[in-house]
Amino acid sequence: MDKKIAVLLVDDHTIARSGVRLMLGTCDDIDVQGEAANAQEALELLRTRAFDVALLDITMPGKNGLDLLKSLRADWPRMAVLMLSTYSEEIYAIRALKLGAAGYLTKDVPTAVLTGAVRKAAAGGKYISPALVDKLATLIGGGAGTATHEELSNREFEVFKLIAAGESLVRIGELLHLSPNTVTTYRTRILEKMGMASNADMTRYAIEHGIV
Repeated sequence: MDKKIAVLLVDDHTIARSGVRLMLGTCDDIDVQGEAANAQEALELLRTRAFDVALLDITMPGKNGLDLLKSLRADWPRMAVLMLSTYSEEIYAIRALKLGAAGYLTKDVPTAVLTGAVRKAAAGGKYISPALVDKLATLIGGGAGTATHEELSNREFEVFKLIAAGESLVRIGELLHLSPNTVTTYRTRILEKMGMASNADMTRYAIEHGIV
């Protein structure tokens, strides 16, 4: 029998990992050979053995999924990385692809889609949903309606989400381990990049795009 695709699951929710493991377990050619609840555990596992595909959640304690994605692409470039998140494609998919992800899936995808994406990633391809293909075409063509949050850096986007959710600058600094002055600088950059004038504008935009 051909070698199985070795998969690493990284998600801080045990139930979520169990569900994905069961879905992937329906295939004879895919084998979940490692699990981690956070980035640190994932990195420790990767130092001891190799995997063909890593499935990462976005939101985890400590280093988040996008930060871990950057580390994995830098240190284990031959391993494909798929993002598997509760967040819609609208929010994170293009950001993840720009960082080198082989695809982005939401956690409500059917088993056939998930297993197909894992196989495609292991073979060196990318999984892109039909809806995301349209979104990418709009961005490449510079069409109207391009979501300007895509222009933010990852850190700016984190600050943007927290401001839009109503957190104070001091609280945001505590959550992201930044000084209040640094958070203020990020806020100024965000307003300039997105052509907005106030926190209320950010909140309105975030609600309209399903970010908060």
